[in-house]
Amino acid sequence: MIEQLPYTTTPKYNFPNAVQDLQLPQNFIELSLKSMKNLNLEQFHPIETNLFNSITENTDLTEPTLLNYSPPTLRSIPLKPLPQPTTITAIDVSNIKLGETETGILTAIRAAIVWRQSRQYRYLRLGPFPFHITEQNRREIYHLFRQYYFQTPPKDIVGPNLLNMQNRISNLLERWLQMSISTSSHDNIILWDGSLTAGTPDNPTKVLSQLLEIARNRLNTVLAFTKTTTLRLGGHLLTDLTTKTPPPRLIQINHYPLHPSTPIRFLGNIYIAKLTNGGCSFRLDIDKNIPSEQGIAAAQKLLGNDLVFQGYPETLRLAHIYSTFTANEVIGIQRFIAQTYGLKIVTRPNLRRLLFGPYGKGPEA
Repeated sequence: MIEQLPYTTTPKYNFPNAVQDLQLPQNFIELSLKSMKNLNLEQFHPIETNLFNSITENTDLTEPTLLNYSPPTLRSIPLKPLPQPTTITAIDVSNIKLGETETGILTAIRAAIVWRQSRQYRYLRLGPFPFHITEQNRREIYHLFRQYYFQTPPKDIVGPNLLNMQNRISNLLERWLQMSISTSSHDNIILWDGSLTAGTPDNPTKVLSQLLEIARNRLNTVLAFTKTTTLRLGGHLLTDLTTKTPPPRLIQINHYPLHPSTPIRFLGNIYIAKLTNGGCSFRLDIDKNIPSEQGIAAAQKLLGNDLVFQGYPETLRLAHIYSTFTANEVIGIQRFIAQTYGLKIVTRPNLRRLLFGPYGKGPEA
């Protein structure tokens, strides 16, 4: 059973602790509205959409380049489902570029929280929130986000360029949701989409460490699933490693080395998760600062409390589905913004098609 709850009118007792106190900061909504006010009868070039496909931007974290000074060791860990009642909560955020104006870009961000409790799935959608990002307001938007969510001093903030802004805003919203769920829940399993790799501009080590500490203090366990990984072992992708023993099973990667000069850090123990027969394998990161037995028990509670399809938790799959923009939704948002703000829709020529004809396959095609 999947239920969309009317969050603004539903009594608090209908929500688990992880969601009942969640309220989107007024600053976020005000930022969205303020950024849209600078649209003034501009020309709008919407992106092309395919009605038969879903559209989502890739916000996956770029993983580090690693050097193997000594061969890592592997540890195979069999899993048994633990039916001990535990709330499973998953968070995902997506963003989409709606188009370009004369002065900047239009983007939309949406988040979804899905939780399974008492054998029922429920979800909460936040957004979509439109943003008009220009060279004039990009620094202000980014600075307010960082200061509000993570109390980062202005001197420590480096504003991203215009092309990276939508991914940065989406990432900051996702981190805020992760922090809010970790703060308001207790003894839950929280699923993240992505890894526990820190040290990049999108994922400062201090911020990610703070999130994991908050979760630990509330006895929550964070399990971070990565759908695609570039980490390799012996020339092969980690997720291609197999064992002769049947799933469900974890393969722990011990002593995976990093280049000593890189700022990249792994804040989680790295596992390969093979949870179902015939399913896919995924990289799974579990907080390094909790006992390994607790992390393994959390994986077993996940199996005992959530459905697993193709080796992937159902709560996290639903969070991705409910946050992703479909082509029909993108067209509707584009139409709404154009009518509301009096934008003049224009079609720019596709230079690749003009220059190369049927061979003009590329990002613009």
